[in-house]
Amino acid sequence: MAWQVIFSMILILCNIVNAQLQYTIQEELKQGSKVGNIERDLNLSIKNLSSRKLQIVSPARKQYFNINLQNGDLYVIERIDREELCGDQQACSLTVELVIESPLNFYTVIVYIQDVNDNSPQFSKNIFDLEMSELVLPGTRFALGTAKDPDLGVNSLQGYRLSDNDFFKLGEKITSDGKKYPELVLDKPIDREKQNYFELILTAFDGGKPVKSGTALIKMKVHDVNDNFPQFSQDSYQVRLYENAQSGFLILQLNATDVDEGINAQITYTLIEVPANAQNLFAIDPLKGDVILMGKLDYEEKDKYELTVEAKDGGGLTAHCKVFIQVTDVNDNIPEVIITSLLASVPENSPLGTVIALVNIFDMDTGENGEVLCEIIDKSPFQLVPSSTNYYKLVTSTNLDRERASNYNITIKATDRGSPHLSVTKTLKLSISDVNDNLPMFEQTNYVIYIQENNLLGTSVYRICASDLDHDENAKIIYSMLTNNTEELPVSTYISINSMTGVLYAQRSFDYEQLREFQFQVMAKDSGSPPLSSNVTVRICIIDKNDNAPKILYPSPDNEGPALFEFIPYSADRGFLVTKVIAVDADSGHNAWLSYHLLQVQDSSLFTIDQYTGEIRLAKELPDVESLRQKIVVMVKDNGQPSLSSTVYLTLVVAENFQQVHPEIIYKHNDSKSSSNITFYLIVSIGLICLFFIAIVVVTVVFKCRKSNTQPSFGAIGGNVYPQFTLGCPSEISDTSLPFPFSYDVCVTLDSKQNEIAYLKPIQNVPTGSLIDTDASLIATDSTKDCLLITSNAEQAQPNADWRISQAQRPGPSGAQPTEEAGVWPNNQFETERLQAMILASANEAAEGTSGLGGSTGTMGLSARYGPQFTLQHVPDYRQNVYIPGSTLTPTNAAGKRDGKGGGNKKKSGKKDKK
Repeated sequence: MAWQVIFSMILILCNIVNAQLQYTIQEELKQGSKVGNIERDLNLSIKNLSSRKLQIVSPARKQYFNINLQNGDLYVIERIDREELCGDQQACSLTVELVIESPLNFYTVIVYIQDVNDNSPQFSKNIFDLEMSELVLPGTRFALGTAKDPDLGVNSLQGYRLSDNDFFKLGEKITSDGKKYPELVLDKPIDREKQNYFELILTAFDGGKPVKSGTALIKMKVHDVNDNFPQFSQDSYQVRLYENAQSGFLILQLNATDVDEGINAQITYTLIEVPANAQNLFAIDPLKGDVILMGKLDYEEKDKYELTVEAKDGGGLTAHCKVFIQVTDVNDNIPEVIITSLLASVPENSPLGTVIALVNIFDMDTGENGEVLCEIIDKSPFQLVPSSTNYYKLVTSTNLDRERASNYNITIKATDRGSPHLSVTKTLKLSISDVNDNLPMFEQTNYVIYIQENNLLGTSVYRICASDLDHDENAKIIYSMLTNNTEELPVSTYISINSMTGVLYAQRSFDYEQLREFQFQVMAKDSGSPPLSSNVTVRICIIDKNDNAPKILYPSPDNEGPALFEFIPYSADRGFLVTKVIAVDADSGHNAWLSYHLLQVQDSSLFTIDQYTGEIRLAKELPDVESLRQKIVVMVKDNGQPSLSSTVYLTLVVAENFQQVHPEIIYKHNDSKSSSNITFYLIVSIGLICLFFIAIVVVTVVFKCRKSNTQPSFGAIGGNVYPQFTLGCPSEISDTSLPFPFSYDVCVTLDSKQNEIAYLKPIQNVPTGSLIDTDASLIATDSTKDCLLITSNAEQAQPNADWRISQAQRPGPSGAQPTEEAGVWPNNQFETERLQAMILASANEAAEGTSGLGGSTGTMGLSARYGPQFTLQHVPDYRQNVYIPGSTLTPTNAAGKRDGKGGGNKKKSGKKDKK
């Protein structure tokens, strides 16, 4: 006993090193009996047994043990019968698989079952019926059935005893496999006439403490002579049988012979000593001796059987043989896949090798039939890593991305190596939890938004939309505007944004004439932890509306008296340029196209007005009168929808000098001091204007000289420079080829070489077509002030026919243009026109304040003190080399037309000569 204890301790120590435990218990322990302490033997903490989910995962169909998580004891929960579990095997054990998590470990516990003397020897039958002839000689042996004791060692069958009698004694027969069979031996001859029937008790006993025994009754009948026993060809038979053999299969055909004759030679076959679990599996034909399979074999339940066949002749003599049936395994069990420690979800940023589940593969077959290959059949970022015998870890093999796949159906296939292969699949569902790893993305890389001016306060203008590939809170986006100033004002005073929807709202009513565009940045930030954000640039472009009426620069509607008088000499002929109305419009595009109309005129046949240039000319020769005075009203109308207009009153006087109409002119009395002040102010104004003009010329010349070394190359400019004009912000239209030295919309300068430079607003919403080609011309666009820069250093070329527009396309009423002109000139806000108007207005004011009112022909009523240098002939016409898209004008010398046909005084009638 001491040796066994020492050996068990050595085995336990060795197995602990190999992560295994071994216990030895006796069979038939009561439920709840302690086997061993797992916590102590595995050096685990009793506090962590529950939290680490210690559990038994043995694949056995019936569990015999359980673990008390409170104290770590492994205890018995089912009755353990060693004979039922292991039969006649010497070593009997149960294997328990333990799994513990965090970290994941597994342990193998082997429990050896020791035999106890819990079974009594049992005979195959309770009564043995024997027959004998009276002629049987002493020493004759009669075979008896053996007793079976499933216990082992001293607890198994030890011997037999026969009840006391006078004729028989007990003998033993030892077979080739070492087994002892009891035999009844005749000790003395029997006289049938004295006694023909005997009843004996055969007792089988074991060596246990206490000793257990079993008995059988032997009935011996003595009859007449039958002195030959049946004989089998061999004492035992070995048969191999596949477990998938069908019912009715012929296992073995036995044949016993008897040399007797008659009824004593007729042999019948009987199965005796058949195991209890094989009672319904096998049968034998009593006459033929055929051993037949009657049920279904299962190698996994029992792999071998031992049968005893008895052959009895007609005289009652018997013979026995053994039939050993070995069941051969076939691949008839599908592998089983057992999943333990399965995670329901994992975050998408899990590192490589993260354990998802523990997979146990089990196949009840043996050999190659029980060898199982496990694999993942679908393409997924997971793999199976062998952990131990029949155990795999399901781990991540690549980085996970929830935005690519948020759920996985992992199909595991287990296939054995039998023939044919048997396989099973099991699908695991795994969800990928989101982490904030995606930036919000805008629908566009930048936004350009158009808003019409005079919008309502609080109007929604656009919706900025961003999306996030993440989920839930990580995809919830909050919008905000980054701090930015527009003209020293925060951008929040112009526009606001809804932080949840991204809708932009106007915080004020915009005015195109004050603000044409501004830009800011919008930030989209998600609600993840930490939050991620991205920015986008938003540009707001204000679209012009026709909200400004034309402003008349000359003649000024605010002036009174002589300033509104225009003198026409008697020598003026048909087509004579009387005056010119100059007006500008603060709007742009079509809204700034102006047309001029005579609203009120006393003699409509005497004067005409060019609806595009505002030039008022004589429509016919002057009537032969001494003095003619006409009051007309000129209306200037823009091309907007709806159209806006302004009017101005003009008084046109036909006379050679101011004295001729002096009696008709009523003006206020001015003293000499007031007249001198006016003259002083007029001289100062004209001087300032000249200085301003010279300064512009100097700046232009310097600017051109500086640019001459790095003049940009625009290539050949043909007739289709701007084939199509689309709506856009000024910075979008610009090619960024020119700086913007001026802060006003329209500017005109003239250098010393008579090269004109004009900056004009591009006409919006109208195809610009092609510019008129000029030799060595330079054309560029100003992206800041929306101006078109045109320079010319050569003689004027003929207009391109592409610029001409039909009469129906021109603004203003049809037919308003004189037929003798080469083209029309759309009115635009030129600074030179404004300068000309200022010079003319100043000249008229000076004429009013002087005593010398007579003016020569062509002076437009200017005083002689200013000399002929202030005539319109000597004022530079700054429109000569400026071309506007859509115009059909061929530049001409305006001074020539102003003078009429002859350029001199028309000859007076006789009546005038007399006067």
